[in-house]
Amino acid sequence: MLLDPSKTPWFTFIDLFAGIGGFRIALQRLGGRCVFSSEWDAQAQKTYEANFGERPHGDITLESTKAHIPDGFDVLCAGFPCQAFSIAGRRGGFEDTRGTLFFDVADVIQRKRPKAFFLENVKGLRTHDKGKTLATILATLRDDLGYFVPEPRVLNARDFGVPQNRERIFIVGFRGDLGVDSFEYPAPANSGAVFGDVKEPQPVSAKYYLSTQYLQTLINHKKRHESKGNGFGYEIISDEGVANAIVVGGMGRERNLVYDHRLTDFTPQTRIKSEINREGIRKMTPREWARLQGFPEDFKIVVADISAYKQFGNSVAIPAIQATAEKVLEKLMLR
Repeated sequence: MLLDPSKTPWFTFIDLFAGIGGFRIALQRLGGRCVFSSEWDAQAQKTYEANFGERPHGDITLESTKAHIPDGFDVLCAGFPCQAFSIAGRRGGFEDTRGTLFFDVADVIQRKRPKAFFLENVKGLRTHDKGKTLATILATLRDDLGYFVPEPRVLNARDFGVPQNRERIFIVGFRGDLGVDSFEYPAPANSGAVFGDVKEPQPVSAKYYLSTQYLQTLINHKKRHESKGNGFGYEIISDEGVANAIVVGGMGRERNLVYDHRLTDFTPQTRIKSEINREGIRKMTPREWARLQGFPEDFKIVVADISAYKQFGNSVAIPAIQATAEKVLEKLMLR
C-alpha cells in the first residue's frame, strides 16, 4: 500500500501538535497530503518549515488558528500532551475536557467531522489520574462525538524497525456513519535492529564526549541510588543493544550513552572543567536520535543541539505511526 509521495495524493490530513512533522512524514509516505498543521513552539516551527516548505500555524487553542483549518479533510492526526481534567469522573460530558489540550482536539473533530483520527500519547495515559483521564477521552470520542473507537493499544517502536524501546499509546477512531466496527492494530514486525545500525558512520566531535568530572558525577549518582534500592542512573548502550526511550529532560541523554573509541583529538570543544574521558563514552548525537525515531537521512536539522534533542525526543516514532496509519487507511479505502 506504500505509495510514491510524488504521485497525486488520495487522501488529506491535518497535523495538530505537529512538532517537527513525524506524523506528516508517515502519512505522506502512504499517499496523503497535509492541508493544515499547527505547532506553537518557534524552534520546532523552524525545523518544520525547513523540511516541508511551510510554517505551521501557531497555538491551536486560539480561535484565530482554528479558523484556518479547512473543511473536508479525511484524517486528523495529533500527538497531544497528557493533562489532568478538572472534573473527576464523567459528569459534564464534553465539558469535562474544557481547559485541556485534548478539548481542542475534540473541538476540531466536532466541527470538521473527519472520516478518521489518529491520536498518540505517552504510555502513562492509561493510568493517568487512576484511569479517569483516558476514560473521559474515550467517552468523549465515542459518546459525544459518535466515533467508533477500538480499545487503544500501546505499541513499542522497537517492534517496527528502530532500535529504541519507546512505548506509546495509540488511539484511532472512525466516524460513525462509515460503518467501521472492527480494527486490528499492526502486528509487531521486529527487524532485530540494534544501535549499531544507526550509529554515526564517521567519528563525531569531541563535544559529545563526557568529561572525566561529569562521568564521575554520574557514577556517584548511580551508586547513591543503588544503595537506596533505586534503579536510576546512567546507562551505556552497546552497539548490539537497543536504546532506552529518548526523552527530554531528566536522565534522557544519560540513559542513552554509548561507547565510541574513534576519537583521536581530545581537545575539549566546550568549557568543561576537566579532561575528556578516555573510556570512549559519549552522548548520542541529534542525528542518531533522529534515526532512532525513523527520520530519513535527508531530514534537515537546522537548530542548535539542545533544541534538536528536544524536538526528536518529543517526536513520534515514524515507523510505528506509519504501520498504524496504514491499517486506518485500509479501512477508509473500503468506504
